[in-house]
Amino acid sequence: MTQRCGYVGIVGRPNVGKSTLLNKLVGQKISITAPKPQTTRHQILGIVTEPQGQAVFVDTPGLHTRQKAALNRYLNRAAASVLEGVDLVLFVVQACRFDDEDQAVLARLENVPVPVILIVNKVDLVPDKTALLPFLAAVAQKRDFAAVLPISARWERAVEPVLKEVFRLLPAGEPLFDEDQVTTATLRFMVAEIIREKLARAVHDEIPYSTTVEIERFEEGSERADIDAVIYVERPGQKGIVIGNKGSKLKEIGSQARLDMERLLERKVMLKLWVKVREDWADDSRALSALGYQLHE
Repeated sequence: MTQRCGYVGIVGRPNVGKSTLLNKLVGQKISITAPKPQTTRHQILGIVTEPQGQAVFVDTPGLHTRQKAALNRYLNRAAASVLEGVDLVLFVVQACRFDDEDQAVLARLENVPVPVILIVNKVDLVPDKTALLPFLAAVAQKRDFAAVLPISARWERAVEPVLKEVFRLLPAGEPLFDEDQVTTATLRFMVAEIIREKLARAVHDEIPYSTTVEIERFEEGSERADIDAVIYVERPGQKGIVIGNKGSKLKEIGSQARLDMERLLERKVMLKLWVKVREDWADDSRALSALGYQLHE
């Protein structure tokens, strides 16, 4: 059997289920999810090793048309840069919805010299299934796709058809990573992302895009990990929202994050959270760089 190996970029507008798909393909949670756009802010690598080869999936921030703040520009660059070095692209759209942002992503794929698979996600959420076939036919006309796969990324059975097409289209090559490695992300990074996910789920209505997380201390012992983290907001009023009445919201975020961390690290976790104001961090290139968002103009 010919071994196949390569990088697979997962692209699409915000909130179409790219991270959910990556987690399902890899078989564990490595990319955070939340019911809001811009949850994913970094390129996340997920590695799938099968008898036929190795696929290195790259989850990206959703490409969007708003670029006013430095953070928005960073997210778009992070997503677009993936297209320069991959062997295959998964273009994810939502079933029965194709808008201007989807079209903008498709336009970026126009000159991409590698195969593109169209993933039509969230088919389980379409109430009128008779609308699905006309939608698939219409969107399939927009480009010469290597394959068109209607799925729900929440289904276990979604993995097999996607991986089948991926390994059919990847070039021949030897594995790039050890067979038991599932991501290149560090534990420190993943811990910060866990906090950000719980934060996004807890306050996504009140503070859509104005928070980020920095790990100040990460010490792993044989039986316990000690983690200190700071949640940054842009305005003093936002600090109160994150903390909540008598600290209830921050306690909820910390409690949920700690449980996920203990599953990840397989040991007890002592987590301490603080909330600090860092005005306009999302529109300050220097602040973004200090917080781990590497901007390249």
